[in-house]
Amino acid sequence: MPLILLGAPLGNPEDASPRLRETLATADVVAAEDTRRLGRLAQYLGVEIPGRLVSYFEGNEERRTPELADLLAQGLTVAVVTDGGMPSVSDPGFRLVRAAIALGVPVTAAPGPSAVVTALAVSGLPCDRFCFEGFPPRRPGERRTYFASLASEPRTLVFFESPHRIADTLQDLALAFGEDRPAALCRELTKTYEEVRRGTLASLAADAESARGEITLVVAGAPPAAAERPTDAALAAEVSELVAAGTDRKQATLEVAKRHALAKRDVYAAVIANK
Repeated sequence: MPLILLGAPLGNPEDASPRLRETLATADVVAAEDTRRLGRLAQYLGVEIPGRLVSYFEGNEERRTPELADLLAQGLTVAVVTDGGMPSVSDPGFRLVRAAIALGVPVTAAPGPSAVVTALAVSGLPCDRFCFEGFPPRRPGERRTYFASLASEPRTLVFFESPHRIADTLQDLALAFGEDRPAALCRELTKTYEEVRRGTLASLAADAESARGEITLVVAGAPPAAAERPTDAALAAEVSELVAAGTDRKQATLEVAKRHALAKRDVYAAVIANK
C-alpha cells in the first residue's frame, strides 16, 4: 500500500534504475505526467505495465490527488513518475505525498536522476552549499524583484527556465547580481545534444537566444563582500515583499533594517532609489 516516487531518466533511458523497472511492472496504479512518454520509456526498457495507468500532470493534479489518495487508502500501491527526474521537485507529486502522509500511508522512492544535482555537479561552481529556486516568476516586474531579493545569497543557486524566457531571465539576473557573476547554462542534460555553457551572466545572456530544450541554470552565490550587505535593490525588494503581505511600509522598513543590522534611513534610501 505504499506511495512510491520514481526517479525517471532525464534523457538517456539507460539511466533507468532496476527499481524503476520493477516498480512499473508491479504497481497497482502508475500515475504518469505524460502517459505516452512513459509508454515509450517502458517499451525501450522492455517492461510491461499491468497496473492501471493514469495521467497526473499540472492541469489535473489538484483534482486527481484525492482519487489517488483514496486508492492508497484502499491498500493499493501507487507509483508516481514524471517526464524526468524526481516527482514533486518542480513536478507533480507534492500534493499526493502530503495526502499520503495525512492518511498514514508509507511514502518511499526509487531514487533516480535529478536535473538539479546533475547540473550543479557539472557546472564547475561551488557545490558545498546550494539552494534550488525552481522556475523564476514569468512576469518581468515580479522576476526582477525576485532576483533582487536573492542578490546577496551566498549559496550557489539553481533555477529551471524555459528556452522562451531564458534570454530575459539572464538579462534580469545580470542586472540584479552583476554582469560578472559566474554561471553555467545546462541544456538537454544526458540527451544526445547535451551542452553546458560556462561564463558570466553577461556572456551567457549575449548568446541565450540559441539555447533550446530543457534548461537548468546554475549561478554562483554572492562573494563575501556582497553577502555582508544586500544591494539597495535587494533591500527594496524585501520591503516590498513585506508590504505586499500586509505590513505597514514604515514597519517593513524597520524590520528589514533590523534583519541586516542597518540604519533605518539606509533602507528607506534604498526603497526611494528603487521606486
